[in-house]
Amino acid sequence: MKILHLHKISKNQIKMKIALIGYGKMGKEIEKIALERNHIILMKIDGDKFDDFSDPKMQDVDVAIEFTQPESAFNNYIKCFEANIPVVSGTTGWLEKLPEIKNICKNKHQTFFYSSNFSLGVNLFFKLNEYLAKLMNKYSEYNVSITETHHTEKKDAPSGTAITLAEDLINIYQGKTKWVKETEIDCSELAIKSLRKVNVPGTHTISYESNVDTIEIIHTAKNRQGLALGTVLAAEFVFGKKGFFGMNDLLNL
Repeated sequence: MKILHLHKISKNQIKMKIALIGYGKMGKEIEKIALERNHIILMKIDGDKFDDFSDPKMQDVDVAIEFTQPESAFNNYIKCFEANIPVVSGTTGWLEKLPEIKNICKNKHQTFFYSSNFSLGVNLFFKLNEYLAKLMNKYSEYNVSITETHHTEKKDAPSGTAITLAEDLINIYQGKTKWVKETEIDCSELAIKSLRKVNVPGTHTISYESNVDTIEIIHTAKNRQGLALGTVLAAEFVFGKKGFFGMNDLLNL
């Protein structure tokens, strides 16, 4: 798989100057992985310090890695594009503006890499979800739902990962036409239930339930390390490229 090749890249082969936009728990984990891979953290922009985007050091940034909040993410992307800096982002909750980002990449030759989840395991789970949906299409006696559990600091619900799972499932599973929060009203809706608990990095469960049994697939993140590694690999992947990219491009899935 392509990520294995990327993981074996010599630490001296690619050396990037990175701007971290957002320096919370995820930003700090990304910093550790980036430094281990011989990259340089040139800037850290956190909170509402938007004046930092005018710092002369921005001219030397090779790629920006953005993990902030839904309300600030889009403006952060635009600021980076204005400085002609590629962006790798894992912020969720802003996707109504995703078509605009794609248009900017196409028409203004900018670079953007987005994923709702940068974990290798989660992206394999996305493919497992699609495969199971194809199998379950034949069995209308089962009803499918999604449950996602995250730490109490996470502000958006459902999670971006749960939404990706839901949209992928709806594209394949004939019985569902749209996803809804918490509770379905009719059988054509796919319910996504969101739970918030202390110190939970992220758990996603897809359940097919009938009167006689339940079939479930579950992905449980143990920590943020897998997310951080995938994010840095994404930054290495877009280095020197133009366009809009995602995990399927990185992993060759």
